[in-house]
Amino acid sequence: MNILGKRYLFFGLSLLFIIPGLIILFTGGLPLSIDFIGGSLLEITFDSKRPKPAEIIAIYESAGIQEVQVQTSELDLYIIRSEFLENEIRDEILTAISDTIGKPNVLRFNSVGPSIGAQVTTRGAQAVALAAVLVVLFIAWSFRGIKNAFRYGISAIIAMLHDVGIIFSVTAVGSYFFGWEINSLFLTALLTVIGFSMQDSIVVFDRIRENANIFRRLKYETLVNHSIIQTLQRSINTQLMTVEFLLLALAMFGGESLQEFSIVLLVGLMSGTYSSIFIAAPILVVWENREWTTWFRPKKAIA
Repeated sequence: MNILGKRYLFFGLSLLFIIPGLIILFTGGLPLSIDFIGGSLLEITFDSKRPKPAEIIAIYESAGIQEVQVQTSELDLYIIRSEFLENEIRDEILTAISDTIGKPNVLRFNSVGPSIGAQVTTRGAQAVALAAVLVVLFIAWSFRGIKNAFRYGISAIIAMLHDVGIIFSVTAVGSYFFGWEINSLFLTALLTVIGFSMQDSIVVFDRIRENANIFRRLKYETLVNHSIIQTLQRSINTQLMTVEFLLLALAMFGGESLQEFSIVLLVGLMSGTYSSIFIAAPILVVWENREWTTWFRPKKAIA
């Protein structure tokens, strides 16, 4: 099986999944939740009447709150996101809703100040950056006996960025069609995917290192392709049997609050397995052959 012979097909397939989602993000902006930008979230239900979202928004605006979003679900649940609410304003709004529409059942109320939201965003970005740096250093040190060991670390980082791009693309599509937002659970899923992606890449790279000591005269591309095939079954079976089926069950039958997290994590872990085999290892071959020097040049005829 010549997997590396189709490496540019795999690169193109990844871009086909990543680019549309990133276009949605750049045109519509990041759908950040109150965890990152600050604000208040109120979840309510009504025993009898099912009001229109515009009626709830009008009550908020009459209280001086202009930035309001109302999302409904099939279970007659109203998820109301707004700018930061003081307790007095919240009680005033709930009283107005009770007098105008009907008594609401408050299921959840969370508030995050703008400073706390900015702090969460900064620390989340720092965590991702620190993880990337530590992985490069760890792989470079572990593979120090191999020529150009730093390439393995950088290739793993590129594969990780590929998985991050897939996650953001899926979230962008979900925000466009289903109103998904980037919240603290999204950050948890992102860090989990980064860990799994690095682990899978290290497994493939470790097999390449072992085979490099055994098959010294083998062409590098053939050596890498042979190593991929040896780890292919292990990578796929481990992911399917340990986490993918569980996450699929959560995505299908879990509560509404868990579905977005489950789907993002499910797609991210599948991408991590894919990238370790079809992205990270092929990048090593592209780098070894310096193929970028001939990408835009006509190929010479072979005598």
